[in-house]
Amino acid sequence: MRRTVALLVFLSPVLSACQPRSAALTDADRSGIQAVTDNFAKAALAADWAAAASAYTEDGIVLPPNGPAVQGRAAIQTFLAAFPKLTSFKLSLVEIDGHGDLAYTRGTYELTLLPPGAKGPVRDTGKFLEIRRKQPDGSWPVIRDIWNSDLAAPK
Repeated sequence: MRRTVALLVFLSPVLSACQPRSAALTDADRSGIQAVTDNFAKAALAADWAAAASAYTEDGIVLPPNGPAVQGRAAIQTFLAAFPKLTSFKLSLVEIDGHGDLAYTRGTYELTLLPPGAKGPVRDTGKFLEIRRKQPDGSWPVIRDIWNSDLAAPK
């Protein structure tokens, strides 16, 4: 009995190491993720909110600062369309990682917008974290998105 227990204790880590793991992201996956990010930024700058919302899955969820979660691509498009006019918008991916069909991105943003009634343009910088799922066509849309500003909240 002791030999059996000792054998199981010894073999357990060895057998678990032999379990198949999902594949790491490929360069093509990373390029696909970057393409979705670049297309979103271009669409947002052009105020093409349908194209911007297409960066999300149909059941995607955004978790904006100071507001409730926005669920579903149609609601995300409506949410985005309420943004003031963007005059500059840059997204930078700092980190991309994942395995199989699931990945996350961490990045930063810089934007300038013109809110109605403002005395001038408003500039903001911040960070974001996204979860993405690879689709059958090889694209990597966002399934969850959260961001917040680096600037102090107005008093």
